[in-house]
Amino acid sequence: MDDPRKRQAAGQRSDGGEKRRTGPTQWRAPRRGENRDTSGGLIEAGEAGIWATCARGREGKCTVELQDIFAEYAEKLYGSLVDDETPKQGNGDDDDEEDIEAEIKREVADMRKPTKRALFHPIKIDSPCVLFFKTRQPIEPVSFVRRICSDAIESSSLKRSRWVQRLTPMTSMGKATEKGLDEVAQTVLAPHFHARCDSPKKFAIRPTIRNHSTLTRDGVIKQLADVVGPAHQVDLKHYDLMIIVEIYKNICGMSVVGSDFDKLNRYNLAEIYDPTPKVPTAKVPTPKVPAAELVEEPRRDESGGGATKDHE
Repeated sequence: MDDPRKRQAAGQRSDGGEKRRTGPTQWRAPRRGENRDTSGGLIEAGEAGIWATCARGREGKCTVELQDIFAEYAEKLYGSLVDDETPKQGNGDDDDEEDIEAEIKREVADMRKPTKRALFHPIKIDSPCVLFFKTRQPIEPVSFVRRICSDAIESSSLKRSRWVQRLTPMTSMGKATEKGLDEVAQTVLAPHFHARCDSPKKFAIRPTIRNHSTLTRDGVIKQLADVVGPAHQVDLKHYDLMIIVEIYKNICGMSVVGSDFDKLNRYNLAEIYDPTPKVPTAKVPTPKVPAAELVEEPRRDESGGGATKDHE
């Protein structure tokens, strides 16, 4: 009979340590095109958010700056709704007669409650100069970004941001395929173009495509124009509504903004606070020719007989 002391557990060395595996280590590689932050956050279909751009190498500082700006405007625009979602604190008074068992039950119940998501959740994008913030109710990205930019226009001398460039609100996100784009378009465009008793509108489409090769700019414009329908007219300069489309890798997003989009510098805070000087177009003056030179001189007779005129 074998000595039980000589028996060893599977996977254990004789010296008591764990047996080293000789086979290949199994690990999960992130899927190609997956947009995640370090905590595993993803940009998923149906979500809303805000794209932002900044100078290369300033992504971290821009993220912190935007978190402060967003928190301030969330309090300003949705103060009562934000306060309602803030956990209520106790009065802090010591009560010697308080039932300790009941207090423990309350603490356990609080621990079991699902953690509330932040109003703004930054997502790490594997592309320089580009940021994305997920938003949730009650934040409405279009009106939220518009308010930030309109306030900046009214007080452009008071610079509120240093690193932020353009903000682009996204009402809804989806997959960057023809089907996904159509689903997002049906959701986002319907309230603006397909409502009952809706008068015809002039519209324009502004797509931006980054790190993506499946959908093309012309194809996106044609597809969205078909969703809008023939009842509305395309007008690139004097539009009533601007359809903004952002495509990044395998995701797409869409929103509809108003006719003041260009007036608000296309939501570019850097241009609002520090506009790029416009170089005046140099006009070439038209030389003035004296009236005497406009009169045709009489042709001279090559034979030396003096001046002569052509006969009809």
